[in-house]
Amino acid sequence: MKIALMDSGIGLLAATAAVRRLRPDADLVLSLDPDGMPWGPRTPQDLTDRALAVAEAAAAHGPDALIVGCNTATVHALPTLRARLEPGLPVIGTVPAIKPAAAGGGPVAIWATPATTGSPYQRGLIEDFADGVPVTEVPCWGLAEAVEHADQSAIDAAVAAAAELTPREVTTVVLGCTHYELVADRIRTAVRRPGHPPLVLHGSAGAVAAQALRRLGESATPLAAAPGSVTVLLSGRPGPLPAAALAYPEGRLLQAASPVR
Repeated sequence: MKIALMDSGIGLLAATAAVRRLRPDADLVLSLDPDGMPWGPRTPQDLTDRALAVAEAAAAHGPDALIVGCNTATVHALPTLRARLEPGLPVIGTVPAIKPAAAGGGPVAIWATPATTGSPYQRGLIEDFADGVPVTEVPCWGLAEAVEHADQSAIDAAVAAAAELTPREVTTVVLGCTHYELVADRIRTAVRRPGHPPLVLHGSAGAVAAQALRRLGESATPLAAAPGSVTVLLSGRPGPLPAAALAYPEGRLLQAASPVR
């Protein structure tokens, strides 16, 4: 089995690691776009064009499924990707985990990029899935960029700034950008309030990986013996895993578990 994942940068690592844990035997194709990143400031049409090029580069390697490991690309490009690649190649998007977060009943904060915060897309998800639970939208200025470059001081500053915007009564945080899942422990520490229950974080990586397997009619086999390979594409060109990826456990997992070619 071969599964491809795409994003402008290393935000796809969280979903990639989730796939690796569920199916260590799967071959992986990671398609990034260093020539075009970041995607967030681009117009919807420009972003869609970049995403389509990255997706088609991955598709050329014959995967059985393609995961769009980026919330912004899912918002703007998923219909185009599916129209171009399905039914031959199932395409799985990434959506903020608002519904399971709201199921906990407590006040919820959604940490997202400034472009996504307050967007009609995110407001629609809140209206459809929050089920009356109080939700605060928190713009995380510079956090995705800091994570992308593994800039530790910038990560700390961006997390602290977003934590200041998060109401004290919040019990659950939705990580509305895949990059944020790579620093989940730092977010939990920054938002945790003395005397309050431990903060609950909801990312999308595990659900996306599980959905990819469901689309393929496959089961999780976490104890599979033979690790699959990892192929990295950088704006369509074969290349190495970005050095910044190795700053995170998810990146080191890929490096340690299988050869990267």
